Amino acid sequence: MKRFAPYKNIRKQATILGLPLSFFALQMISVVVSLLVIIFSFSLSAIVAVFLWNVALFAILSKLSKKSGLFHFQGVLPRYISNKKHSQLDYEEH
Repeated sequence: MKRFAPYKNIRKQATILGLPLSFFALQMISVVVSLLVIIFSFSLSAIVAVFLWNVALFAILSKLSKKSGLFHFQGVLPRYISNKKHSQLDYEEH
């Protein structure tokens, strides 16, 4: 019987099928739109084009998720947390 190990890097980034959640949501929206295109157009070329579109989108999103530094503009937390007064103005009355 095959044993599965729990995914312990959940704080790092949650992934589904190797994609971050936002990319996975984009992929699922593309799949739903593709299904609508297939339902309302009965041509073989549309089915092949939609399949190739989804494969290409998945490949592009996979490469973008590997290069995560592309969209990382600033950190979540400030670099230093301090109680030091940052301005010369004195708001307290003496």
